[in-house]
Amino acid sequence: MTGSASGFELRGVNHLALVCRDMERTVDFYTNVLGMPLVRTIELPAGMGQHFFFDCGGGDSLAFFWFPDAPDGVPGVSAPAARPDQGDLTSAIGSMNHVAFDVAPEKIEEYRDRLIAAGIDCTEIANHDDSEFGISDTMHPGVYIRSIYFQDPDGILLEFACWLRAFQPSDVSHTPVRAIDADLVAEPEVPSEPTPV
Repeated sequence: MTGSASGFELRGVNHLALVCRDMERTVDFYTNVLGMPLVRTIELPAGMGQHFFFDCGGGDSLAFFWFPDAPDGVPGVSAPAARPDQGDLTSAIGSMNHVAFDVAPEKIEEYRDRLIAAGIDCTEIANHDDSEFGISDTMHPGVYIRSIYFQDPDGILLEFACWLRAFQPSDVSHTPVRAIDADLVAEPEVPSEPTPV
């Protein structure tokens, strides 16, 4: 999938930069558990910290900053409080909710087994479809993506995902919600009479 928006010819994601608590632990997880080569390290000037880049495939990179004075993340605000199978997926406006890495469909079961063997707690394989809850216990022709969710040592939500079909124009069928509309939905109506108990 490639696209052009407003005349910009985008070639994918150059890198996504996240923040970690412990760069050594982050390097160990992303290189030794997930197998991403560390391709560039930068010592920031004036003791500001470090910035490291990992090759996550497809010409894309995942980068991490380490700042000596970075505040702690707040689960449910700066990132989801838990995996989707364990709690609310909501995170704050402007937050990075999760990172999904593209994997081959025929590898998804093997990769889940390898995560478990490495001691990484992860979800069952999710079969995403167009049903009411967007997920199916079984495979069927309407499943368009399969995925596994897990977390890195800092609680960053990660996903291995594999597309099962190309998108069609009919896959874009919802009207985007405006902030004002979302505010109206979030504010409960005040009943005109007391609610009977």
